[in-house]
Amino acid sequence: MGIAIATLTSMLGTTMNINMANPIKLNRLLQLCSANLPVGGFSFSQGLEYAIEMQWVDNQKTTFEWIELNLNESIARTDLALFKRLYQALANNDFVSFERYNQHLIACRESSELRLADLAMGKALIRLLKQLDTVDSEPYNPLFKQSEHSFVSVFAIAAYLFQLDLISAQSGYCWTYLDNQVAAATKLVPLGQTQAQNLLFELSDKVAGAISIANQIDEADIGASLPRLAMASAWHETQYTRLFRS
Repeated sequence: MGIAIATLTSMLGTTMNINMANPIKLNRLLQLCSANLPVGGFSFSQGLEYAIEMQWVDNQKTTFEWIELNLNESIARTDLALFKRLYQALANNDFVSFERYNQHLIACRESSELRLADLAMGKALIRLLKQLDTVDSEPYNPLFKQSEHSFVSVFAIAAYLFQLDLISAQSGYCWTYLDNQVAAATKLVPLGQTQAQNLLFELSDKVAGAISIANQIDEADIGASLPRLAMASAWHETQYTRLFRS
């Protein structure tokens, strides 16, 4: 594992050099990961709001533990692992495999709330891609018309259209998740702004390891079950007071 992480770190360093030589790609990555991207990601807490209500998460340390566990056991083993395959399917113009992986992602959502968030954000990103003047998403219209799409799947399409490399795209996807969760925790725990920034530093240090896990996992091993996350997401629907959608 140490060798794998060292290799990935080297790859990330190479990616950064490439991006520095191609500022437009770095800017596109930042744009895709921006909180200003109109996909509604910050309307959902991904189960965190109920976890805080139950005091499973109540300070900076437990917030870190909750988000890190989800990153390594759910995002890495499901979203990022399938992201790699979605990206490769796009590179091979293999829409059949792309749709199969998309359906796999949707099937892995363990509550109606998690499924709602995934599909609503995916739909919003499709709508945005179609309206961007300088992005030609027309080749993917047949895909868009077939069925509902996971946010992960559409994020992969956007990354491919923006000519981002796989590692950068996966890293950006992780950032959108971490930024969302830390922003929610800042409001709900609550955390101070400096605590939130320290959390982002600590959590982003774990991204290379998560990507390494994702890119080495066998297809038969893709998927994870986090019962407490699933229950928190399901119970959030009947939580007495809520800031986030359910």
